Amino acid sequence: MKLKLIVFCCLFILASGKVQKQAATNSWRDLIFGGKWLSPPRLRESKFLPIFALVPIGPGSCSAPSGEQGNCIPSKDCVLRNGIPAGPCGGGYGVCCIFLQTCGGVLRENSTYFVNPNHPDVYDGTGSCQVTIQKLHPDICQLRLDLDMFSIAPPEAANHLCNQDQLLISGGSPTPTICGSSTGDHMYIDAGLGQSNPIVLSVITSGTFPRLWRIRVTQIHCGSISRADQGCLQYYTAISGRVRSFNYNTMGGRQLSNQDYSICIRNERNFCGIQYNACPDLENNRSRAFTLSGNSNNPVPTMVGGGGATLPTTSGCVSDWLLIGCIRSADRIPPLPGCEDRVCGGTFSAEAGMLARTVQCK
Repeated sequence: MKLKLIVFCCLFILASGKVQKQAATNSWRDLIFGGKWLSPPRLRESKFLPIFALVPIGPGSCSAPSGEQGNCIPSKDCVLRNGIPAGPCGGGYGVCCIFLQTCGGVLRENSTYFVNPNHPDVYDGTGSCQVTIQKLHPDICQLRLDLDMFSIAPPEAANHLCNQDQLLISGGSPTPTICGSSTGDHMYIDAGLGQSNPIVLSVITSGTFPRLWRIRVTQIHCGSISRADQGCLQYYTAISGRVRSFNYNTMGGRQLSNQDYSICIRNERNFCGIQYNACPDLENNRSRAFTLSGNSNNPVPTMVGGGGATLPTTSGCVSDWLLIGCIRSADRIPPLPGCEDRVCGGTFSAEAGMLARTVQCK
């Protein structure tokens, strides 16, 4: 899914008023021409002609030519705050300042990137690389992490555990441990109220692998419309989009073990339900867009169960499942009685079997 976060950068022009200028002008004219010895035949009407305008810059978001997001601030402030100037912004009055931090750094600016050592080149080292996120204000309640680039060692083949490399997040709301390739994914981290304990991002590495990561950290105010509901690890706000698991890859990406988190979709105005389809898979003869508890090269049917009318919980999805509250097939006329809330197997549907279907919930 493509998400766009639009932040307006407003420029304000401040200047003195004409009334004060006229008053000052009359004062010196009275001093010179007020006596009887000098009386001008005609005084010209004074006009206010500003010599310069004060243009405050930002704070606002901007895009660098490289595609990175930055802050539009005066160039001298960018240098003083250890940023990287990346082109003009704000009508040419400021620079798009990019902030990068790597191992051992402290993130004190909004939209700062946590990058691997040797960035933008790959990193093949081992150990723990961590950064600390410092709240900009006590009114910060949430962080958004955008994995603009994320490729570390994948999970092991037997149980799909992240034994070699890991991304760990501590200090905020609970998050699953991830590894592998998740470029383009995002996370929301609840940060609590006030100046609470800092949040730490850690990438743990071992063994040899050409690693790359660039994670943008955005701090969100408690009253912001961009804030996700509490407990949502991922949050979507458009009327359509694409939801996928971490390390999703139709050419061999493995389902990560021990994943338990919520994906939230905002209810948009004038819409009363959501429809879901398996994503297109143009790389395999049989779609592998949905393979949960049954990841196999052979056809695997849909398994359902967990409170609906089709199957009881014990005979459906027991260990792994995708939970969507009360789904049913969208193309059934008349609709089947009841609904399901757990889906697993190798075919995406609200009914047990081999036929993929569009499902909906209302």
